[in-house]
Amino acid sequence: MTPRPGRAGRRPRVAGGAALDSAASREYSAYGFNERADTVFAAIADPTRRAILDQLARGPSRVTDVAAPFAMSLAAVSKHVKVLERAGLVRRTRRGREHTLELDPSPLRAVARWYERFWTERLDRVEAFFAEKRRRS
Repeated sequence: MTPRPGRAGRRPRVAGGAALDSAASREYSAYGFNERADTVFAAIADPTRRAILDQLARGPSRVTDVAAPFAMSLAAVSKHVKVLERAGLVRRTRRGREHTLELDPSPLRAVARWYERFWTERLDRVEAFFAEKRRRS
C-alpha cells in the first residue's frame, strides 16, 4: 500500500489525533505496528465489514450474494468491500461480469501476533515488577 500524500515523516498518532512523543513513537514502531496494521484495524472497526468477513469466512461468495443480507445498495456494499480489499482482508476475482470475493486472513493473523507480543511483553514486565517487590519485602 502506498502512503497517502503528505504523510511521510509524520509521527504516529493516538486517539484524538495527538502525536506520540519520540520515545512512544519508537516503541510503537518497535512492535511492528505499521500503517498496514492501522488499515486492518480501521477495516474491522465497522460492523458491516465485520459481517462481510464473517460471511466470507464460510467460503468464497459473489459480491451480489455478500450484499443480499444488508439493507443498503450494492454500491454501498462495494465501498465496504473496497476498504477490506485495501486492508488485504479480501481478494476479488473476476470472471466475465461475476465478481467473487474470498477472505484472506493473513493480515488478521499478523495483527493478532503483534497484539499478543505487545501484551505479553507488558504483562511480563508487570509480573517482574511484583516478583521484585515480593523479593524486597
